[in-house]
Formats: sequence, C-alpha cells, structure tokens
Amino acid sequence: MKAGVWSIAGYGINLAIRFGTNLLMTRVLAPEMFGVMAVASMIMVGLSMFSDIGLRQNVIQSSRGNDPSFLNTAWSMQIIRGLFLWAFAAGISLTILVAQQTRFVLSDSVYSAPSLPFVIVAISVTAIISGFDSTKLLEASRDLSLSQVTKIDLASQVSGLFVMIAWLLFDQSIWVLVAGSIGSTATKTVLSHAWLTGTPNRWSWDKPAVREIFHFGKWLFLSSVLGFFVNNGDRLLLGGAVSASELGVYVIAFLIYSSADQIIGKIIIDVIFPALSEVARERRHDLKVSYYKFHAFIAGFSYFCAGVFLVAAPKLIAFLYDPRYGQAGWVLQLLGLALLTVPFRVATECFLAMGMPQLLSTSTAIRLVTLFVAFPIGVHFFGFPGAVWAIVLSHFSWVPLQLIYKVLYKLFDLRKEMIALSFILVGALAGKVVVQILP
Repeated sequence: MKAGVWSIAGYGINLAIRFGTNLLMTRVLAPEMFGVMAVASMIMVGLSMFSDIGLRQNVIQSSRGNDPSFLNTAWSMQIIRGLFLWAFAAGISLTILVAQQTRFVLSDSVYSAPSLPFVIVAISVTAIISGFDSTKLLEASRDLSLSQVTKIDLASQVSGLFVMIAWLLFDQSIWVLVAGSIGSTATKTVLSHAWLTGTPNRWSWDKPAVREIFHFGKWLFLSSVLGFFVNNGDRLLLGGAVSASELGVYVIAFLIYSSADQIIGKIIIDVIFPALSEVARERRHDLKVSYYKFHAFIAGFSYFCAGVFLVAAPKLIAFLYDPRYGQAGWVLQLLGLALLTVPFRVATECFLAMGMPQLLSTSTAIRLVTLFVAFPIGVHFFGFPGAVWAIVLSHFSWVPLQLIYKVLYKLFDLRKEMIALSFILVGALAGKVVVQILP
C-alpha cells in the first residue's frame, strides 16, 4: 500500500510538472519546435523498445536479483545497450539528413526541418547517460522501496525545468527542450548512485548471468517490439483511414481513457509485479491468495471507471469541449469497454513473476494480429465507428488465453471474478450522478 501511494503520488506530481513545463514553454517557443522534438523523442522511444531485453524485470524476478555479480553484469549490459542506441540514433539522423539534401522528404513535413537530424543526435546522448544509471534503482523496485525512486524522478524533472529556464535566458530555440531532457537524465543518473543504498556498480561480465538475462529477456524483447506497434497501431492505422477531424476526435477520447489506463498500469508495473515476484520466489503456495488481493483492487477501480465512461462519457465530453468534439463522447464510451480487460494484466504479470515471459509475448502478438485484421474490415463496412470497434476488439482478443492459463495454473476463482464485476454497476451509478450534476 505504501509503495502504491508513492507510485500514484509520484505519477500525479510528475504529470503536473510536465503539464506546467509545457504551458511555460508554449509561451516562448514556436509550435514547430515541439513537432520536431516529438519526432526525435518518438525515434528514441522506438529504439529503446526495439532493444529492450528486460533488465528491470530480470532483476526483479530472478532469484539472483540481489547478487552483486548479477547486478553488475546487468549494469554492464545496460551501458553497452546505451551506446548501441546512440549509434543507431546517429545513423537515423544521418539518413534523414541525406533525405533532406536529396529532397526525398516533403518540404512541408516535420522531417524536412533542418534542425531535426541534429536534435536526434543530441537527444540520443541521453541513451548513453541513462546507460550508467545505477542498478540501485532496480534493487529498490525489487524491494518495493519506491519512496526514494519517486523522489529521484521528481528531482530530475525539476532539474530539467531549471535547465530549460536557465537556457531561455540566452537562447529561445528548440535547444531549450534538448538541454532540459539531457539535464533531467543526467540528474537521475547521478542521484541513482549517490542517493540510494544498494550494490555499488563496477564493470562485470558473469557469463551465467548473461545467459539468464538473455534467456528470460528474449521474450520480453519480442513483447516490447510487438508492444510498440500495439500501443501506437490504433493512431497509425486511423491516420491513414479516417479524416483528420475524426482522428482528432479519437485522440481527445483516447487521452481521457489513457489517463485511467496509465495510472492502473503504473501500479501494476511498479508495485504488483515486484510483490508477486517475491511471493513466487519465496511462498509459491500463497500466490493465488496474493494474486486475488491485487486483482480485487485493480478490477474494482478499472471496472468502476468503465462503468462511469459507459454512462457519462458523452456528458463529460460536452462539458469539457466545444461541439466540434461531440463525437468523442461515443468514442470514449467504446474505449471505456477496453478497461474491462485491464485486470487480466495482473494475471500476465503473475505469470511473468513465475518465469513465463513467453505468455506476455503471445498475448501481445494476438492483440496485434487482431488489430491489423479487424481494423480494415471495420473501416470497410462501418467507417469510423467500425475502426473504433476493431480497436476495442483487439483489447479483448488475448483475454481467452489468459483465462485458459489461469485455469491451468489454478489461479482462477469464479466467485471473486463475479464479485469484481459488480463494480461496473457501481461505476454506472456514479456516471448517472455525474450526468445529473454536470450542466
């Protein structure tokens, strides 16, 4: 509970700092600068996901997670990965520069911005810096000591803001955003070594540890690659199938839906996975009991939010936005259904804690295939509504597999599942109240 409070509080404060920083920067910087920075950041996120071998999950799940040799080997691999990320980013920036020189990119697109290749190279320095993050961060996550980790995250955000403000005194260009990102990353790296207790890092290459990390991490790597397309596929497909206004409507609804989804997801990753990993290592016979304690909390909250959105979404959109965004109401209602699948992520993390990362990869692959098969069918027969229904269907496509594994591994309790479903009704009643209160 304490770890959960720190996780949620940290997420909320972090969000407020980012929002405040964004408001400040938009007052002094041109919109196109944010477009260039968004592309550069997306490239780095993509490269990061395409090279993820699950070092964090390895340290949390492994019985050797507290072994200095294992931790230092993970640290060494993390440094190498950071250098590779920088090299790949430099290659991408060079490719974009050549494309600009040969006029291969559209002159009015963000990819034609002269600063883009140089921004990518500069922002990729954060990959090298973060490669030196102390494994004390991973130890803290393993032990659910999230208070110090959260403080470091917040301190790094504030540091990045101060760097941007200082840079503004001399230059009001896109390099303000780049400097802030590098400053924030560097602060986190320094504090991870200086502020946390745990195993001090030095170069090490323990071959058994390397084999264990790659054996467990190969499935997480596959899941991360697939996850990149799953998490961005809806907007990628919609961008080529519907009008710009319909895409804008979807984005508005998605932002509201994802606010609930991301809070739940952060608790699952930061708190539930480490806790279930400890139970799986030390008290496997208590796993089902522990699983349903977490499931009750996550299911209650996500089902409640789904009920609220199903009833009150159109009213919420009408209250928050002007009539041009009215369609976002029914879109949010449909996306709210996807929250009914969130509790099954707890099962995925439970199987991951049991040393079964392949289930995560399989589930992600099922969802990706469903999305890319159902989407064109939905668009062809039903237009924009059919596209949204296809996206929602992809969220449910992997649930049957989770149910089968829960039954096989004796992690299924029908009575507790049905009790949790009652929170949909509670949420619907709350949605009725919202509809009556809002003008």
